[in-house]
Amino acid sequence: MRFSVNIPNFGDFADPRNVATVAAAAEQAGWDGLFVWDHVLHRQHQGRPFADPWMLLTAAALATSRIRLGTLLTPVPRYRPQQLARQVATLDWLSGGRVVFAAGLGGPVEDEYRSFGDTAEPRVLAERLDEGLDLLRRFWSGEPVDHHGRHYEVRDVALLPATVQRPGPPVWIGGFWPRRPPMRRAARWDGAVPLFETARHGHAPDAAEVRELVAYVREHRTAGDGHPFEFVLGGATPTDAAGARDVIGPLHDAGATWWDERQVQTGPDLDRLPPVLRRVEAGPPVL
Repeated sequence: MRFSVNIPNFGDFADPRNVATVAAAAEQAGWDGLFVWDHVLHRQHQGRPFADPWMLLTAAALATSRIRLGTLLTPVPRYRPQQLARQVATLDWLSGGRVVFAAGLGGPVEDEYRSFGDTAEPRVLAERLDEGLDLLRRFWSGEPVDHHGRHYEVRDVALLPATVQRPGPPVWIGGFWPRRPPMRRAARWDGAVPLFETARHGHAPDAAEVRELVAYVREHRTAGDGHPFEFVLGGATPTDAAGARDVIGPLHDAGATWWDERQVQTGPDLDRLPPVLRRVEAGPPVL
């Protein structure tokens, strides 16, 4: 099992220097990854400064040499695919092939889409997500792309350089369980990053629900035969080994392959550097 640190892209972490500090501390303490949020607007956290996650991850890449880096998660329908492909490929080169790309619809959709005059219709956003993901993987190849789809059009474009990782960075798909469509989408890619209706951000899910989800995704796997598929769960753990095992052990047994350490979303420490840094420096859980 691998372990990552999860931080928002607002508050203290709107400063790339603070993100670089956390990233360097995470690498030194033995964590395997650092993931940041990708929000433009989240009214629940209004009044705080927000930063571009790709700039934050650039700072993290320059401060580290080993850990995996990415967003959890990027709302692909909010971006132009060609712009996003460039950002991800640039970070993959800068980091020496350490990017993980996690994708979904994002949210809150009213904040992230309708506030800027875009649609918040889930069906349309889901179409743009699927079409955008296909374009991203094709752009990352460096080969010429021609595409005439429902939402995007590309005319004989090759975006260079291609990503260091081939055919591209691992793609993880997020969504709320027990909603089935996001997990069927995840089954077509490289990993699932579920949230749970019964356990919101910062709270560990029930192991029985995890077993059900893992079985469902495995049943629908159609791609990547022979390649690892990741099940990424998250929450907050105590720093003592016994307490951490009590939280993570049953989830590992249920099929989880990554544990993403997260502050409780409603807690006061979510976007403050000192408590997050103390948790990071204490090191990942020990199973």
